[in-house]
Parts: sequence; C-alpha cells; structure tokens
Amino acid sequence: MPLAMEAEIIHTGRLTLLPLRVDHAEELAAVLSDPDLHTFTGGAPATPQALRTRHERLVAGSPDPAVTWCNWVIQVRDQGCLAGTVQATVTADEHGNVAEVAWVVGTDRQRRGIATEAARGLVGWLREQPVQTLVAHIHPDHRASAAVAAAAGFRPTGHERYGETRWKRSAAGGGAETGW
Repeated sequence: MPLAMEAEIIHTGRLTLLPLRVDHAEELAAVLSDPDLHTFTGGAPATPQALRTRHERLVAGSPDPAVTWCNWVIQVRDQGCLAGTVQATVTADEHGNVAEVAWVVGTDRQRRGIATEAARGLVGWLREQPVQTLVAHIHPDHRASAAVAAAAGFRPTGHERYGETRWKRSAAGGGAETGW
C-alpha cells in the first residue's frame, strides 16, 4: 500500500507547481479550453463548473486507501497565470510504490518548455518521496508529449495500454529499468 503523500509547492526555474485547489477551476477551464488538447486523450474541454466538480473530487483524495492522488496546477511565476497541470497517482505493486504521472499545458502556452520544466520538477519531487518507479502513458503519435517524457528521463518500454505506449523511469535514477 502506498504511503500517504500530499502535494507540496514545487519551485522550478520559471514555474511554481501549486497543489490543486477547487478555486483553480475557472482559470484552468479557460487555459485548457482548446478542443485540440484532447486529440490524443479523447473527450472535450470541461466547463468551469464541471472542472470545479472534478477538482472537488481530486482535492478530497482517492476513495481507495491503496491509491494516493497528487495534483498541481502549473503557474508561470513572472506572469502570475496558470499554464496547465501535472499529476501523480501513486499505487503499490510487487516492486514498491509506482507513480503514474501526466501533464497538460494549454495550447497558447505550449512550445516554451513549460511542460518539460514542470515534468522535471514533478520527477524531482517524486524522487524525494517513497516512490520507486515512475510511469507515463503517451499516445504513439503525440511527439510533443514523448519529447517531454524523454527530457524528464522516461524511456518507452515497448508495452502498450489502451493504445498508449508505457514510458518508465526509476525514481532513483535516470531511466527505465528493463522488463515490465
């Protein structure tokens, strides 16, 4: 069973990863309003109210005691605005605690290195937690997300789940282990 963790403020060079709050919903709904953000993941942009409801569930935490949810909004410090989100869902397997991570950056804030910097900040934080393995699932055609994963030390494993490639890295080191 994973140890209880709580999202903490994470500072990187240009960004602050702030633990998700319900009141982030309205600004975040605008940031993530481009339907193109769902090209590889499916779905559609959430309304501010739908996002608020989702944030209420996320902030309350997982109803499963074997799962820990940690969610952040990405704030560009010098602009004081939100740019997207990062998240880690921590579970346990036979090798220890595994954090499944994901990121999304609003369309108008892309191509500035924000996702890479945020993912690296998240990885750095997770390396200080009782987590042994980090995993991301990325659509094989999503080159930008694959580039972010590679820059954060993940490597594709060759395994797929629901049409997405599993990328993996050790929390302790700089790359994927073999197997899995």
